[in-house]
Amino acid sequence: MRRVTLFVNGTSTNGKVVAVYGSMEDLLSVASSKLGIRASSVYNGNGGLIDDITLIRDDDVLYISEGDSFEDPQDDFRDPDKCQTHTDWLTLNVGGRCFTTTRSTLVSKEPESMLAHMFREKDVWGNKQDSQGAYLIDRSPDYFEPILNYLRHGQLIINEGINPLGVLEEARFFGIEQLAEQLETLIKSSQPPDDHSPLTRKEFIRFLLATTTKAELRCQGANLQGVKMLCTNAEGATLRSCNFEDPAGIKANLEGANLKGVDMEGSQMTGINLRVATLKNAKLKNCNLRGATLAGTDLENCDLSGCDLQEANLRGSNVKGAIFEEMLTPLHMSQSVR
Repeated sequence: MRRVTLFVNGTSTNGKVVAVYGSMEDLLSVASSKLGIRASSVYNGNGGLIDDITLIRDDDVLYISEGDSFEDPQDDFRDPDKCQTHTDWLTLNVGGRCFTTTRSTLVSKEPESMLAHMFREKDVWGNKQDSQGAYLIDRSPDYFEPILNYLRHGQLIINEGINPLGVLEEARFFGIEQLAEQLETLIKSSQPPDDHSPLTRKEFIRFLLATTTKAELRCQGANLQGVKMLCTNAEGATLRSCNFEDPAGIKANLEGANLKGVDMEGSQMTGINLRVATLKNAKLKNCNLRGATLAGTDLENCDLSGCDLQEANLRGSNVKGAIFEEMLTPLHMSQSVR
């Protein structure tokens, strides 16, 4: 395993030591997370652009840019402002209460959040400041404090008397997705169980991963809007009358899933992606598969009677022994089936 030290282009401070593995895309993804930037280019110390990961040696020092040309890191000592871009201290005035932190705290852990975009570079957003120079943010300080601490050390800690729902709303407002997911789980676990409430897609996935015998999985009427189950093994499961259709337009993705013998009768699956999935002997009677992607799908002996397959793509699918009688609308396929 090779280890390298990464710096933001044009700087020689706040470096990050990382392991090199996979492709250049993997390295750029790690660099984006560690340095809090949108990494797109890698340079060596001489300003040479590196486009092949095999050229990187153990203990190399690399400079990561967002697409701009290489800048000599020695310029740090001639330009104090640049040196402090990702490490300088700043104060936030949140709802009248001041919090002092570093710029790197706000941009490193969640580089795609609103806070990261606001403070990644100085004055890009034109953030307003009070008379003491603190950046003004019109939000609740009580709910902001757990968020700032999470960005500092990665742990969710909520003091007694603070409503997690308020922290969740702030996490959503600032676009801190990983924290929002933790809070949703915390809030859900603190609520009394409701045996009659529909199964959400996150609950379904957790249950699916925890279920050793998929044939025992029964989720009739579950709400699985826009669920992502790529290459999932749900062989023999019962998913009758489930709703995979998201009104917001997010398509459910079950590409490559093992759905042998699954019972999905009566489910709503408009636009669902079932490309190269295995649905041999599955029961899909009366399903809404309008606009579904079934290219390369194994539909051998599958019961598709009563299905709406208008504008479905069945190119290259295996329909040997499949039942198509009683379809609600004429079958319109974007390409022929084998």
